[in-house]
Amino acid sequence: MIYRTRHATDDDLAFSRDLTCRNMLRYYIYHNLLWQDEAFDAGWQYRENWMIVQDETLIGFFSLSQDARALYIRELQIEQAWQGQGAGCWAIDQVVEMARQARRPALRLTVFDNNPAQKLYARKGLRIMGRDECFLRMQLDLSTAVL
Repeated sequence: MIYRTRHATDDDLAFSRDLTCRNMLRYYIYHNLLWQDEAFDAGWQYRENWMIVQDETLIGFFSLSQDARALYIRELQIEQAWQGQGAGCWAIDQVVEMARQARRPALRLTVFDNNPAQKLYARKGLRIMGRDECFLRMQLDLSTAVL
C-alpha cells in the first residue's frame, strides 16, 4: 500500500473526532472515563494534525505536539477497515522522521494499558517508561535505531 500525509484542515476535525471516538470509546468505558467531544476539539486546535490518505481515501490521522525534550504523538488513529495493513507502522515511521528533522531527542506517546497498539509501538522501538492508572508512557530514544 502507498500512503501519504497532508496537513489537516478545520474540515478534517469532525472526521478525526469521530474516528477517535469510534476507536477509543471501548477503552474509555472499560476504564470508566468520560469521552468529551469538546476536549478533543480543544486539543485539536493546539496540535499539529496530519491526515493519512491512501489514494484519495482518508484512512486516519495523527496529532502531534512538541517541546525541547520530545515530539509527542497525541493521537494516532486508523480506520478499522485499514488496520493491520501497515498504515500505523508507516505513520510511526513518518513521525520518527519528523522528530529527527526537528532534532528532538525522543518520541513519546501514551497508550491505554489494554490497547493492543502498544505491541506495534514496542516493535517500532518505543519502550515503556512509566505507568499511570490506565496508561503506559512509552518513548523512543532517537539515538536508537528504528526497526
